[in-house]
Amino acid sequence: MAKGDDLQERLVKLAAAVILLCRTLPRDDGGGHVTGQILRSGTSPAPNYAEARGAESDRDFVHKLGIVLKELNETIVWLQIGLSSGLWTEEAVTGTLEECRVLARIMAASINTVKRRVGALPGKGR
Repeated sequence: MAKGDDLQERLVKLAAAVILLCRTLPRDDGGGHVTGQILRSGTSPAPNYAEARGAESDRDFVHKLGIVLKELNETIVWLQIGLSSGLWTEEAVTGTLEECRVLARIMAASINTVKRRVGALPGKGR
């Protein structure tokens, strides 16, 4: 297994879990809105991580991992909104929410590791 394959697989499984959760949402205004938003944010980290793995530089890698982290953080919030509004039960969301939080911490740590290794990267987001 190549370096990063395990994270790629976890992100793909997260995307699948989000899709399955969306299938349970009502087709009213609230359910439709949450579905659209979380489908975008929850399925985005996997392909963005694949892009990061092919980054052309450390700066590009950090930038692309930053996108993955932002999308994971957004997904966490949408899961919390769905839970708080009663669209999902705690039992239905807990595993996906926890995995999303763990993956976000991993991405943040990876970004910090690269930044420390190469020093302050030039450009935005030092």
